Amino acid sequence: MDLGIRGRTALVGGASSGLGLAIAEALASEGADLVLTARRAEVLLEVAADLAARHGIRVETIAADFATPDAGGQIAQRATDLMGTIDIVVLNAGGPPPVDPTATDPEAWARALQILVMTPIAIATALIPPMRERGWGRIVAVGSYAVRQPVDELAYSNAGRSALMAWLKTASRAVAADGVTVNGAFPGRHATARIEALDRATAERTGASLEAVRAAHLAAIPAGRYGRPDEFAAYVTYLCSERASYQTGTFTTIDGGLVAGLP
Repeated sequence: MDLGIRGRTALVGGASSGLGLAIAEALASEGADLVLTARRAEVLLEVAADLAARHGIRVETIAADFATPDAGGQIAQRATDLMGTIDIVVLNAGGPPPVDPTATDPEAWARALQILVMTPIAIATALIPPMRERGWGRIVAVGSYAVRQPVDELAYSNAGRSALMAWLKTASRAVAADGVTVNGAFPGRHATARIEALDRATAERTGASLEAVRAAHLAAIPAGRYGRPDEFAAYVTYLCSERASYQTGTFTTIDGGLVAGLP
């Protein structure tokens, strides 16, 4: 199926590893040119060279930290300077660390909300107006199933991702008539370094073995396994496509059936 995005330009956050890297790979396979952003400059350059060589596309990189207050505007401006036009934005960044929800602190809240809310909104706010002028654009946020079923030790993430979801829903209605769609995709437990780190943190906190922690999570997933990053990326790429032109303001969980409640 031709998704109609060959020659489009996509900005992908958190593209050095995990779900962000898988999304960059999927978009590249559809012929989209890329601007990749993450904190690790050297890793980004390696990823960019590999994607460009294998898919015959243009790939640029921006090393940036979403926790920096002015990162959003700088990323958006740099991406525009590099490519001229940004048609697709995938808002994605690593999540905050686990915390006892009764022992959070203001400094950690400020950092978490900067990463999960302020920087993504700043990027989208800067790049949506030119999309509206051209009559075509895609904003897709990578969230977490925790907005539907909060995770006990992820208070910062639960709150921050929920706040971004509220903004995305509001913004989607404002730009729908201009050909710009705004959607979210919420991963469950996928086989990424982030999930491995969370599992290890749980094991250390509880004294259980890593194998026991994983077994408990697997028991709660009807599919009986962690998801593959490419499975999640396939859906995100669809949301970025011409085929998804009538889908906006939606938030879909890709979780192997983990979340028990209704959407």
